[in-house]
Amino acid sequence: MTQTFKDIMTGRRSVRSFDPEVKISREEMEEMINEAVLAPSAVNLQPWRFVVVDSPEGKEKLQPLVRFNSLQNETSAAMILIFGDTKPQEYAEAIYNKAVEEGKMPPEVRDKQLAAIVPMYDNASEQVMRDTVHIDASLVAMQLMLVARTHGYETNAMTGFDKEHLAETFDLDPERYLPIMILAIGKAKEEGYPSVRLDAKEITSFR
Repeated sequence: MTQTFKDIMTGRRSVRSFDPEVKISREEMEEMINEAVLAPSAVNLQPWRFVVVDSPEGKEKLQPLVRFNSLQNETSAAMILIFGDTKPQEYAEAIYNKAVEEGKMPPEVRDKQLAAIVPMYDNASEQVMRDTVHIDASLVAMQLMLVARTHGYETNAMTGFDKEHLAETFDLDPERYLPIMILAIGKAKEEGYPSVRLDAKEITSFR
């Protein structure tokens, strides 16, 4: 917790081998998720949903779906499945009511927002909803990776898994919940390799 943000950011590695003896309590996992969900989302609908697979039974169910990422599943403290909820507007009233209760939004603003946002989401195309929740859930995933480092853990983000069967395997409606990525989390057994990045001058233009 004494690291600077630059330390956290520049020291991040994709770790694939974890110390299997190190566990993360569910209380700490919830604390990290509460910190991660401070990430932004479109009209604050927070369409991210998490399934934390930290039991032997859960990992056994997950194993056939992770393909070439079995080492992470076997050794990590947990595999965090991140889904995008394609019907987040069903939570809009609860979210906006809470904002009013906490004095963060006037009631008239809540009413105006709900009247505009809920119908817009109800009528959005499947592709628009898929794109929206992909962006929002990716933002929270990156924030969770950085939060994990402040707690002394490392992560590995994975998209190489059986997306077709992930939701139903863990009792979620596959028509509603879109698999975004899986994060392996735990105490690193082996350091990840440093990598290179293109310089800003090569990928940025100013107008």
